Amino acid sequence: MKPRSSNVKSLAKAPAERVVKDIRRQTRRHFSAEDKIRIVLEGLRGEDSIAELCRKEGIAQSLYYTWSKEFMEAGKRRLAGDTARAATTA
Repeated sequence: MKPRSSNVKSLAKAPAERVVKDIRRQTRRHFSAEDKIRIVLEGLRGEDSIAELCRKEGIAQSLYYTWSKEFMEAGKRRLAGDTARAATTA
C-alpha cells in the first residue's frame, strides 16, 4: 500500500467544501421587504405568468402566493384605519 500524500487530501477537500457552501447558499435566502414588494407588484402587473416570474426570481410559487396574501392583508388593514403598531399595543 502506498501512503497518501497530505497534498492529495487538501486537493480533494477544497472542491467538497465549495460544494457544501453552494448547497448552503441555495437552501436559504432572505429577501428584504423591498424585494418582496417588488416581486409581488411584478406579479400583480401581469406582464409575465406567475410561474415564469417565480422561475426568474428563483422562488417557489407557494412563496410568491404567501407574500401576495400578506401584502394584500397588510394593505386591507391599513385602509381600514388600523395604524397601531405592535410595539404600541399591549
